[in-house]
Amino acid sequence: MVMRYTVRANIAEFAEDPRIVDAENRHAPLFVISVAAELADMHPQTLRQYDRMGLVTPRRQRGKHRRYSPYDIEQLRQIQQLSQEGVSLEGIRRILQLQNRVDELEDTVGQLRQQLRQAQRNPGQARIFAVGPHGDVVSLSRGQRPRPATREIVLWQDR
Repeated sequence: MVMRYTVRANIAEFAEDPRIVDAENRHAPLFVISVAAELADMHPQTLRQYDRMGLVTPRRQRGKHRRYSPYDIEQLRQIQQLSQEGVSLEGIRRILQLQNRVDELEDTVGQLRQQLRQAQRNPGQARIFAVGPHGDVVSLSRGQRPRPATREIVLWQDR
């Protein structure tokens, strides 16, 4: 039993290593299911069930072996906490979907802020925004116009 505790402590230390949880490695598929189960303090069968339900979807390596990332481990721990607080699995699924969407939006905002800072540093390279051919917003250099979607001419006849 002492041996298992030592292994578990080493795995936990490894999973919390700053080199593992940094932004680059956060989504890297590092852990096999047995290690992920130890880190999340769950049974491997529970992880398989969550995978089937779509709560946490690990990446698949050759031979369809599941590989969990540090981010997946965080989500498994959160699922366990929410479950202990009485939230249903469907409620947990919705919470995770919303959190993932918030993460995506925060990434987008971060990229836009970086672009804004870059544009503020180089005021001579002012950009102009226009509506693109498919209704999207496009960034153009001064003096450019968006390309039309088609070369059709639309005639309008007032009745």
